[in-house]
Amino acid sequence: MAAPSSDTCEAMERSIRERVPPLLTDLYQFTMAYAYWRTGRHQEPAVFELFFRDNPFGGGFSLFAGLRDCLLFLRTFRFTDQDVEFLRSVLPPATDPAFFQFLRGLDCSGVTLRSVPEGTVVFAREPLMEVAGPLAVVQLLETSLLCLVNYASLVCSNAARFRLAAGPRRRLLEMGLRRAQGPDGGLTASRYTHVGGFDLTSNVQAGFLFGIPVAGTMAHSYVTSFTSLEEVSPQTLVALNGKPDPVDIISLTKGWLSRVCELLGGEPGKVREGELAAFLSYAVAYPQNFLPVIDSYSVGCSGLLNFCAVALALCELDYRPVGVRLDSGDLCRQSLDVRRVFRLCSEHFSVSAFDSLIIVATNSITEQSMAELNKKENEIDVVGVGTHLVTCTRQPSLGCVYKLVEVRGQPRMKISEDPEKSTVPGRKAVYRLVDAEGHPFLDLVSLAVEPPPEAGVSVSCYPLMRDKSCVSVIPAQVTCLRQEVFTKGQVTHPLSSAAETRVKVQSSLQTLHPRHKRLQEPDSYTVALSEKLHHLVTETQKGSSNNSNFLLAN
Repeated sequence: MAAPSSDTCEAMERSIRERVPPLLTDLYQFTMAYAYWRTGRHQEPAVFELFFRDNPFGGGFSLFAGLRDCLLFLRTFRFTDQDVEFLRSVLPPATDPAFFQFLRGLDCSGVTLRSVPEGTVVFAREPLMEVAGPLAVVQLLETSLLCLVNYASLVCSNAARFRLAAGPRRRLLEMGLRRAQGPDGGLTASRYTHVGGFDLTSNVQAGFLFGIPVAGTMAHSYVTSFTSLEEVSPQTLVALNGKPDPVDIISLTKGWLSRVCELLGGEPGKVREGELAAFLSYAVAYPQNFLPVIDSYSVGCSGLLNFCAVALALCELDYRPVGVRLDSGDLCRQSLDVRRVFRLCSEHFSVSAFDSLIIVATNSITEQSMAELNKKENEIDVVGVGTHLVTCTRQPSLGCVYKLVEVRGQPRMKISEDPEKSTVPGRKAVYRLVDAEGHPFLDLVSLAVEPPPEAGVSVSCYPLMRDKSCVSVIPAQVTCLRQEVFTKGQVTHPLSSAAETRVKVQSSLQTLHPRHKRLQEPDSYTVALSEKLHHLVTETQKGSSNNSNFLLAN
């Protein structure tokens, strides 16, 4: 499918302004911004970092997504008069009226964003985004940026896990719009599941906005709405490459149905006339796109027989039916039975088109059931996934956080009674260390002022969330993970389409060692602090425990 046009790109930016206006945030962002402004600290240079604490779904990695939306949000960040008037009504009455004039003039012209590229494999506790700028402004951005990254990264990672479970051959269809958390959740899911590895979506608006191939034919309701062949209209179809005279498609199909029943030992009395009428009606409407759901009644006694009869009639008229969809029962066993029938028909009736018919399977597919498909013999070509994909049933939130690490050039650290909630102070750089086989094996977080690690040179570091011991490693290659993507109110790095980010995901995942991609009990990937950064953390923690920082110290 073609990339989105300039009109659809404009629609996406307009969509961001409508979906994520500056008021889509928590109230305390405004009360803090007011307090900063009231004390004259609102223009102080500050740095925040966005990261998550644990890899999702018990896995060994995550995928970073949502950057494009973040950049569009920053570019359009501006309060309207209506926004400001509403804030007057909800902030405490003691709020100085001049603060609202300050808000009216705010934008992101003083903000700089450094980020991991969208679609990159990332890991817990490494800073993915660094947001620097005036303290009040970068504080106001917190909730919106978290909202844009959290779900996008989570559902993209979920899609990647489904893709790993399915293997590279099987095509995957995302069909979760009706089960998504609202329209915005549905659109976000469609975009980022495609980025994460799904091939198709049922979501038409996602196809329009993001250039994702769309797919879908019929539901059970369509099949069960028919009861008689008298409801088929029109009852004729012109051959694709033959005579211009219309052919009585009902009579032609009835003839084929008798031959199919004879071949397969089917009982004509158990074949549903309404189902056959539904298939015929759809085939007349879309003779080149005939792919019905065949389990509305009984696959073996009715659905499969009716499909073969209609498909053979279409083939006789030089059309090519597409295949069938299975939506209930033992999908693996049924797919084998269906494929066997297709081969019988191909051989017995000399219709080669039956060799290329596809079998689509849907039915509340989970990651586990997807993985089991690869362990069982089956003939399924396409799997449709909805609920468990878009709602991320196993883990509903990634848990990204946005923490202050520097103010006025001075490091800041949150020191918590829960060590996992402590932060790492200071402005940083992030490097990916790669071994001689081309696999990343360690991500190094260092102070921004430190020289970067070099290939072939020993690096001493302290792995996070382990004991305090130092380790030494020698990388074969070193990559700087983050790049400047927004400064002075402008996006400074090309915005990637869904298709381009999807390619980035696949290349990033391919480099990751299989032991980190295992769906069950993966090996932990190492994220480590440089010696200088580890020293800063240690000294900051020591400093926090001495009396000089306490108001009532003697």
